[in-house]
Amino acid sequence: MKDLLKNNALRVLTLVLLVQAALFYAASRGESAVTATPLSLFPATMGPWTLTQEGVIEKEELNILKADDTLMRWYGSPEGPASLFIAFFRTQRTGQSPHSPKNCLPGSGWQPSESSRIDVPVSLGDGQAESIHVNRYVVSKGDDQSVVLYWYQSQGRVIADEFAAKFYLISDSIRKHRSDTALVRVVVPVTGGRMDAASKAATDFVQAMYPVVRNYLPR
Repeated sequence: MKDLLKNNALRVLTLVLLVQAALFYAASRGESAVTATPLSLFPATMGPWTLTQEGVIEKEELNILKADDTLMRWYGSPEGPASLFIAFFRTQRTGQSPHSPKNCLPGSGWQPSESSRIDVPVSLGDGQAESIHVNRYVVSKGDDQSVVLYWYQSQGRVIADEFAAKFYLISDSIRKHRSDTALVRVVVPVTGGRMDAASKAATDFVQAMYPVVRNYLPR
């Protein structure tokens, strides 16, 4: 066990040093400017899903998050409600970076009871399709449960793993002089103990939303 902890610690330390080196290199060379469509223009209707409520992110949370643009909304369909949260970062070289829901949700009182990764088939438009690999969590607070799907949308890629996201940050900083990324999170409440229905609603919402978010964020 001690050897495992030691290896994990070395892995994290190595990754941190590589990220710092990459960002220092990117800073010394300058960073390519990226443009993104304001998230406030995100559509109110996506397939059967329609905007029902604009969410509010408190100023204190925004100060901690340090994102360049955010979106917090509730959508509804015959399947039920789903919340969408997006945090976009134009650069990560000055300390801004997405906060993993693994850390944020427990901090809000939600405790994970299940954790896995799933593949979601999505449309790319023009008759193209692919399958994206995303994180799936079931979280609980008292008697309430929710299904959470989230990933990092980084320059056209969908990344589920935090370590992989850091390695892409290194590569993109060096090769393309870019460090922009976004966190995309979907939350669907479980009602009446119907976990399968909530999971299906979350997947269906991602399928309706993904082609839109893909075009809103820089590639």
